[in-house]
Amino acid sequence: MTLMKEPDLGTPPVQADTLVDVEIDGQPVTVPAGTSVMRAAALAGVDIPKLCATDSLEAFGSCRLCLVEVEGGRGTPASCTTPVAAGMKVRTQTPKLEKLRRGVMELYISDHPLDCLTCPANGDCELQDMAGVVGLRDVRYGFDGENHLDAPTDSSNPYFDFDASKCIVCSRCVRACSEVQGTFALTISGRGFDSKVSPGQDELFLSSECVSCGACVQACPTSTLQEKSVVDLGMPTRTVITTCAYCGVGCSFKAELRGDELVRMVPYKDGGANEGHSCVKGRFAFGYASHPDRVLKPLMREKITDEWREVEWDEAISFVGRRLREIQDTHGIGSIGGITSSRCTDEEVYVVQKMVRAAFGNNNVDTCARVCHSPTGYGLKQTFGTSAGTQDFKSVAKADVIVVIGANPTDGHPVFASRMKKRLREGAKLIVVDPRRIDLVRSPHVEAQYHLQLAPGTNVAVVNAFAHVIVTEGLVADDFVAERCEGYEEWAEFIARPENSPEAVEDVTGVPAADLRAAARLYATGGNAAIYYGLGVTEHSQGSTMVMGMANLAMATGNIGRDGVGVNPLRGQNNVQGSCDMGSFPHELPGYRHVADDSVREIYETLWGREIQNEPGLRIPNMFDAAVDGSFKALFVQGEDIAQSDPNTSHVTAALRSLDLLVVQDLFLNETAKFAHVLLPGTSFLEKDGTFINAERRINRVRPVMAPRTGKHEWEIVCEIAQAMGYPMTYDHPSQIMDEIAITTPTFSGVSFDMLDRVGSVQWPCNANAPSGTPIMHVDGFVRGKGRFVETRYVPTSERSTRRFPLILTTGRILSQYNVGAQTRRTANIAWHPEDVLELHPHDAEVRGISDGDEVTLASRVGETTLHAKIDDRMPVGVVYTTFHHPVTGANVVTTDNSDWATNCPEYKVTAVQVRLRKPATPAETGDEVRMPALAQD
Repeated sequence: MTLMKEPDLGTPPVQADTLVDVEIDGQPVTVPAGTSVMRAAALAGVDIPKLCATDSLEAFGSCRLCLVEVEGGRGTPASCTTPVAAGMKVRTQTPKLEKLRRGVMELYISDHPLDCLTCPANGDCELQDMAGVVGLRDVRYGFDGENHLDAPTDSSNPYFDFDASKCIVCSRCVRACSEVQGTFALTISGRGFDSKVSPGQDELFLSSECVSCGACVQACPTSTLQEKSVVDLGMPTRTVITTCAYCGVGCSFKAELRGDELVRMVPYKDGGANEGHSCVKGRFAFGYASHPDRVLKPLMREKITDEWREVEWDEAISFVGRRLREIQDTHGIGSIGGITSSRCTDEEVYVVQKMVRAAFGNNNVDTCARVCHSPTGYGLKQTFGTSAGTQDFKSVAKADVIVVIGANPTDGHPVFASRMKKRLREGAKLIVVDPRRIDLVRSPHVEAQYHLQLAPGTNVAVVNAFAHVIVTEGLVADDFVAERCEGYEEWAEFIARPENSPEAVEDVTGVPAADLRAAARLYATGGNAAIYYGLGVTEHSQGSTMVMGMANLAMATGNIGRDGVGVNPLRGQNNVQGSCDMGSFPHELPGYRHVADDSVREIYETLWGREIQNEPGLRIPNMFDAAVDGSFKALFVQGEDIAQSDPNTSHVTAALRSLDLLVVQDLFLNETAKFAHVLLPGTSFLEKDGTFINAERRINRVRPVMAPRTGKHEWEIVCEIAQAMGYPMTYDHPSQIMDEIAITTPTFSGVSFDMLDRVGSVQWPCNANAPSGTPIMHVDGFVRGKGRFVETRYVPTSERSTRRFPLILTTGRILSQYNVGAQTRRTANIAWHPEDVLELHPHDAEVRGISDGDEVTLASRVGETTLHAKIDDRMPVGVVYTTFHHPVTGANVVTTDNSDWATNCPEYKVTAVQVRLRKPATPAETGDEVRMPALAQD
């Protein structure tokens, strides 16, 4: 489509029960009471000139362009700050108003560069537009005298410039930073003529607290804040609406192009998940899609010690199909399998699991979600009956108490974090349960009522103590439990035992009993209470137990089935939810239906024309073990770098090295591809056509911005491999794959590309019972009928600190980088996080003689790596922390193969380690010149 400009009604909508009739320039309009005159006029089809007003920000009333006259009223009030009243008659165009507006505009233009023809925002500048709207033809004051035309340009940010000479000090950027993003990094310094926008205390953007979300750039009405890509490439001319391929928030974007070249990504105001907001990754970090490291032609080699050679698609696909069949003929039908990707579309994932089940003839399919959120699927299915979160993101606006457990939303899910922070600024209470003092514990205008700084691995003890307080102090929602739940009496007897009290677990968890009791009371009595959790819950030996424990809490207090409550996993990757929904687990077909269910298998056997095994296949850890043992011989890996992301790297690489055939489908030569025999180049999200499903179960369209640079879509490649193996699997378009999903999976029966293109997005279940989707789950009853209370006994992890390994390592993410960094490290985001570092408490550093920035060795019982130290009291004594975005660090070299008892999700969050100062080898000792290590690329 041509370049899309969304309508801007000037001020945000107002929620009110009362409607008001007003007249704008003779046009009648009915709006909710409290609506601004400006918005009412826009709804009546009357545009009032404006500069400081935009409907994503609260009215400010500073530019004085939006003046109107009200019959019977005095003066010329600003329409953005004037609410409508019943019977009000407004005039927006009179000689008096025209004169006033031209005078205001003259003042702006008298101190503004007159370089419109060469300005990068020419044609997309509100100041330029408004000068035309008010009929400005000259500036009576001239252009002499004091001005700001020589104000400097700040180009420190890698993605946008700040040209102060063009700033009109409308405060839109400042207000966007505070109201939308919630960072408060910008301010107006000085007064009067000396007023100016300032990042922090007159800092540069790059060195300030700015998080580069782009809200300020989006809000700027001039070319003051401008993307460097627009400066370099020119204004875009057409728009494609698509979905971000980073975290599980699932933001909608307008991809804006000039010809076939992507100029910028602009957050889409109608995006259900983000409503016009974005983060630094989705907004700016798309350059990896055109990075020279991209592999665009298939690569093959006989042995992993051989050099790669480029081949044509026919040769690569024929070879893969033939070798898979040969391996099965020699070693048995179960000797091969596949791993699906949470970064690929639903359609791409669906065809991989179909290939495994129909062409491979087994259930040896698993997904990278195994190593992050498989306990969510198990725990929520056991208690609520469905493997997904309960709310939409908007629901947080109705929460009175927010509990964040094992998640760091400001870094991992920043757009949702902005929603959350807005609600917290409005008065909601916050409880943070995390070993690390994350930013939400205390940041501008946000402070947690309680930070329960528990010892890693003791989540279940904490949640049981929460429940103990609620049960023993009579805080249970008895009516809800009696009507909606089962198993309560047995659970209540268990949870009320003295060993589950806050006092009993204090020594284990490290959380003061008084704080835990107070937090539990707040959760139970503070109104609508919502739980949001992340990998700090699931990546434990008791991850599934903890998920069930949180579900128990929600049921016991009645915090389920309405706005502002619920149990909500914050998914890490863009399509973790979708990859699970599509049947990527070895025991489940699409829609979380067990392979042992004869009626479900019959659906697929009839459609696919192949018998499906009724026994679960191998999970990822089983595949690795079997590969080392010699019984598992070939693996197809879709879009995942398992050699970097999976735990106990040495075991993973030993398994990969043991395979007779490893086929990797990815954008880059990553760590896993070092052990591959075939690399099939993948497509970036800019080339994909399909759907992603975010953490709130929202099905979003992913539309191709450009044709596949590889010449093939990923779903096509998989279908051709299946055909090379002798199984007919063809589609003409990915919409046909979604149609197949819909006719076989009840929760998706109402979904199609046509429907999504028409309505924008929906949240499953979407079927005859819920044709418009389901924003809130379990409203009138649980999916399983009655919610089930489950006993959650605390079992300490076997991973303990020892004299040899006295510290506990936990891991996480950082805002600027994503997962294993394959995408973000190939963008300018590297400016903020060029390497993984090890955070440790000043006490732990002091006793080891470690100073900030020192190179240290991090060692566990399975391996060791080297990082630079960062001394930080965010961590408690005895706990260290690092990220895993850089393969040169290889943080998973030290993580063990401990895993969740129910799902084999790895216990990344608890690893006993030692940290010691690393003394660099001298040139004489190594025989080499001393060099700094280069950052490895995937």
